Amino acid sequence: MNEAVEEAHRNGILTCASLMVGAAAAESALAIARRLPTLKIGLHLVLVEDVPILPAQRIPNLVDPSGRFRRDLVRAGTGMFVSPKTKRQLAAEITAQFEAFRSTGLALDHVNAHKHYHLHPTVASLLFAIGPRYGMRALRVPSEPAAVIRSIEPAPATATRAAVALWTNLLGLRARRRDLLVPDQVFGLAWSGAMTGARLRGVLSHVPGGITEIYTHPATAGGFPGHAPGYSYAEELAGLTAPETRDLVERLALRLCSFSDLDAGTPASR
Repeated sequence: MNEAVEEAHRNGILTCASLMVGAAAAESALAIARRLPTLKIGLHLVLVEDVPILPAQRIPNLVDPSGRFRRDLVRAGTGMFVSPKTKRQLAAEITAQFEAFRSTGLALDHVNAHKHYHLHPTVASLLFAIGPRYGMRALRVPSEPAAVIRSIEPAPATATRAAVALWTNLLGLRARRRDLLVPDQVFGLAWSGAMTGARLRGVLSHVPGGITEIYTHPATAGGFPGHAPGYSYAEELAGLTAPETRDLVERLALRLCSFSDLDAGTPASR
């Protein structure tokens, strides 16, 4: 995945990447980021399904017997909401991940979360309290326009998407009240792990005005430890680097940028 990020930035349209500070290949990712100063890096906050920064004994309510974050997302989220002890542990882990990012020396371009877990109201509240102390200025609010998706590839509406939209709208309201930079629309939910070149170019051809974030999961190949079954990693990389994708960006006069560019007061109209 790190190799794919470098290739997609050097030879494609990728402008930003999000770092999992506790991941096994984090040092490799940092080496790439340091030799690519034009690639902007944000924090990918991880609170479920992977490894924490803090020792397991400090956050027992957040981890399973193996010391990894819990995979039962609903029960984990319920505990975060109702248990004061769990909330304290959650605050400590979020702080630790921001501290780890700060220690890299990289500028913090943006923040998002694994499985969009920052939609959880408790996680969001802690993020709003802790993040600004570490320079958080931009936050992903995963609001994906269903009408745009259907115009590219017909898909039925689902109850899950409707439920997620409620939490997404709430997160967006809370973030904007705090003057955080939030994209006007985000693409990547409907086709997570399957943002092929054709779909990517479809999104680029239909983006509304304003700030659009498109997120993908490129890798040079699948089958690596921790890969998501069914994800088309190499196809996503091919879409990001395809000459026809770059030509389309130029033809439509789309501005590729980072959140830092926009935070600096130079937003694009499209």
